[in-house]
This record gives sequence, C-alpha cells and structure tokens, in this order.
Amino acid sequence: MFRRTFWFTTGVAAGVWATTKVNRKLRQLTPESLAASAANKALETGARLKDRAVGFALDVRDNMAQREAELGEALGIRDDPELPAPRRYTAIENSRSTPKHPENTTYSHNRNEDH
Repeated sequence: MFRRTFWFTTGVAAGVWATTKVNRKLRQLTPESLAASAANKALETGARLKDRAVGFALDVRDNMAQREAELGEALGIRDDPELPAPRRYTAIENSRSTPKHPENTTYSHNRNEDH
C-alpha cells in the first residue's frame, strides 16, 4: 500500500511540475510576450551601441587633440595665439531716421484688390 501511495504522489508531483513548465513556456510564446521580449532586446542592443559610439567618439576626440598638439609642436605653433581685437561696424547707419514701413505709399497691401 505504501508503494502505491508513493508512486501516485510522485506521478502527481511530476504532472504538476510538467504542466507548470508547459504553461510557462506557452505564455512565453504568445505574440504579446514575444513582442515585449523583442522590444527589450532591441533596447538593450541600442543602449550597448550608444555606449560604444560614445566611447569611440571620446577616443577620437582625445586622439585628435593629442595629434593636434604633436603637429603644433612640430610646426612651432603656439597653443594660445593672440587674436586681433574684434572690429565693430554699424550695419545700417541712421537706422532710426528711416521708418521700416512708410505709410504714404501708392501700393496697396489688400489682396482682394483687382490688379
């Protein structure tokens, strides 16, 4: 009697375990779950690519600055040359005396007017 109870209990436990595994796998294979999984993978891949691109850009910037310094030394160029003072020019002289839109013109801005 004890043997039958043991094997019956073992069979029930194996059945529950297998049913749980199958149901879990079926839930993973639904279209919604597959779409969510694909979206998560895409986000992870995008973040990884962004990190690599940022690292590459920083490496390029550092190497570019290093090479520029090497070329500056080889050519005898100073790091901070004195720039000439900025020049000031007036864009339009007497801009306050001439109105932007004269009121006494012969042209009418009415679009409904016959031409």
